[in-house]
Amino acid sequence: MPMYKLQVQDDDRHADIWRDVKSADGLLMTFANESEAREKLAVLFPVLVKMEQFQADRKRTRVIVMNPYQDIDQEKEE
Repeated sequence: MPMYKLQVQDDDRHADIWRDVKSADGLLMTFANESEAREKLAVLFPVLVKMEQFQADRKRTRVIVMNPYQDIDQEKEE
């Protein structure tokens, strides 16, 4: 079962740099359901999400599927 995380782009000048959205305690926010993740994204970043819906701005928020093999991939790189 896939897990989802939220990402946001803070810097207009660097469109390729995204950051993971974390909770107040500093932990990565993850969701088992994509629709729940999108709802939370709209709550946390309402202006950006609305602007994207009306195509008034380029995409600066996203919900992505987390890599279930990320820890294995990191071990291979080390």
